[in-house]
Order: sequence, then C-alpha cells, then structure tokens
Amino acid sequence: MPENIATFISTHQWVIALAAIWIIPWKGVALWRAAKNRSAAWFVILLLVNTVGILDIIYIFFFSRKAIPQPVETQKEQKNERIVLDIKSDKNNLDGLNQKS
Repeated sequence: MPENIATFISTHQWVIALAAIWIIPWKGVALWRAAKNRSAAWFVILLLVNTVGILDIIYIFFFSRKAIPQPVETQKEQKNERIVLDIKSDKNNLDGLNQKS
C-alpha cells in the first residue's frame, strides 16, 4: 500500500499543488474569522481538522458572524465627554438661576 501512495504522489504532484491552492485560502479566512470572533473552540478545531476546506467553508458561511466594527472609546474620551456634559449641566443650572433673579 505505501508504494501505491508514494507512486501516486510522485506521479501526480499537481493534485497536491491544486489541493494546497484550494485549502490554504479557505483555512486562512476561517481561522482569521474564528480569531476575530474570539471563538477559541472553532479556532482549534479548524486548525487541527483537515477536511479539504469543507469545514472551513461551512464555518465561514454558516457559523461565523460578521462583526460590525464599533468604535472603541478610551477612558480619556469618556472623561472628556463627562466634562462636556458637566459644563453643559452647570450652564443650564446658571441659566435657571439667572432667570429666577
């Protein structure tokens, strides 16, 4: 049996090249999406199990969700927003006091 596989591989190297060209992009996209979605279980499964791209395609189209990019607010931005709100509320309080006088 090993002689048959070795003979097949040596005479049909284009099959291995074609399989690699098919598998690598699917595997890359699937692993990238699993990492981006912070799905450790899927990442490990996709990394270890080779199904000639079938599991990768299934994950990409059915199980991975497209993450909507949301802006990340830093603590400094949040603090600046609070200061602006505090200034506006102080101004409104002063306007209310001035109207009463």
